[in-house]
Amino acid sequence: MASAEISICWIVTDGNPGGLNQCLGLAEALGLAPVVKRVALRAPWRQLSPYLRWGHAHAFTKDSDALTPPWPDLLIASGRQSIAAALHVREMGKRDGHRVVTVFVQNPGISPSHFDLVIAPEHDRVVGENVLSTRGALHRITRERLEQGAAKLLPRIAHLPRPYIGVLIGGANASYSFGRDEMRKLADALIRAARENGGSLLVTASRRTGEENMAVLRSALAGTSCFLWGGEGDNPYFGLLGLADHIVVTNDSVSMVSEAVATGKPVHVFALPGKAGRSRKSRKFARFHADMAQAGWTRPFEGVLQGYDRPATPQETIRAAETVRVLIAREKGDEVPPMPFAKK
Repeated sequence: MASAEISICWIVTDGNPGGLNQCLGLAEALGLAPVVKRVALRAPWRQLSPYLRWGHAHAFTKDSDALTPPWPDLLIASGRQSIAAALHVREMGKRDGHRVVTVFVQNPGISPSHFDLVIAPEHDRVVGENVLSTRGALHRITRERLEQGAAKLLPRIAHLPRPYIGVLIGGANASYSFGRDEMRKLADALIRAARENGGSLLVTASRRTGEENMAVLRSALAGTSCFLWGGEGDNPYFGLLGLADHIVVTNDSVSMVSEAVATGKPVHVFALPGKAGRSRKSRKFARFHADMAQAGWTRPFEGVLQGYDRPATPQETIRAAETVRVLIAREKGDEVPPMPFAKK
């Protein structure tokens, strides 16, 4: 079945926004309108290893979306809690004589052989004969989406002077600290950049930013040339990226940095302090940021916007979609080129 012949595509997610957006980006690059299935595991499956294969039919909370026929032709999953659902649907489809092609996005934490294809970032170092390694995360950034978002946002900010400095702010996580002191430092650097360039700040934050940090930011930016989205109404995220002449992004999110890089615009990364110790996840972040910088896609940000000629934007979501098309064509029995895996 070619992508045009896929009648049903499911995205199975544990609700993590970053993982869901990656799955949506892949489905959209395939030209599909997926059905999103949100699932959560109940005890004891929530605490058990995803390697365990028994009892999947009873593993999900009552609030989870139903996993019932008609089964999908293509299932795209992301997130640890989605693994049991993906394997369950694949098994039930096989029982009913229906082939469910399963694609897992990000590191599944179990053998890739449980899926038809695993798409994972290079910095995760996932290996396998069916693993496609990407530079950074998949995303939903397209020229059309940026243009549409920009047209929608522009009337709200047209009075602000250019250049526009788009700012993507994350929050604390297992690897990075982000408290009041870090927010003040970021705000001071942003104000400096805006003043030195005679421009304006277009700022959006995540749920992880936290209200205390947002209060610090609002206070610091009061009286500056600034548009600050505070969570009311639809997030103008794509419009902000579409209008920005420069993008500043905190380093705590692979997805945010990947999305910023995908715009093709100058990207400046604000470094939050790492937490004590060198966890495995922290090392992954370090590898990712080193790769982005060495490729010439990002520069560090300390209050100065550096103009620079960027190398071509990576087209990893498109490459992933082409790999899925080859996989599906093989299922149909078509003669196709070898799978374009980056690493084995």
